[in-house]
Amino acid sequence: MEKRNLTAAYKFYCGQDLKNAHSAEADTLATYEVFKAQIARYEGEEVTDLLGNTRGVIVNDMRKVHDLINEKMVDLAGRFIFNEKGEECFNFGKHKGKPITQVLKEEPSYYDWMMKGDFPLDTKRKFTQVKLRSFNQR
Repeated sequence: MEKRNLTAAYKFYCGQDLKNAHSAEADTLATYEVFKAQIARYEGEEVTDLLGNTRGVIVNDMRKVHDLINEKMVDLAGRFIFNEKGEECFNFGKHKGKPITQVLKEEPSYYDWMMKGDFPLDTKRKFTQVKLRSFNQR
């Protein structure tokens, strides 16, 4: 299976090896180059959501790309998204598509599992925010 990291993306999209990986400057420049290459490669293609609904078309316009990608994202990694009702839902694993509040109610230990897991800090922070908000609404 292909690796899913910046070094692999840089090699795939830019056709080069990433020098000085993990330095702030090299990673920032590589991210920018990968993004430009992705726009060039996929421009004009439709983007669909998890339900197969067309969300829009990829164009070389930062505002339009932002709106297209972030309309449903809750966290930066895309582990949580908003559903049609505006509820934060899981976008991965066994609970994919389920509202976070439902999972917290039915399987409260899932919170601890995620907090101990290798998830981005932003994902953990958003998960905690939803948990605290649902706790305060009771």
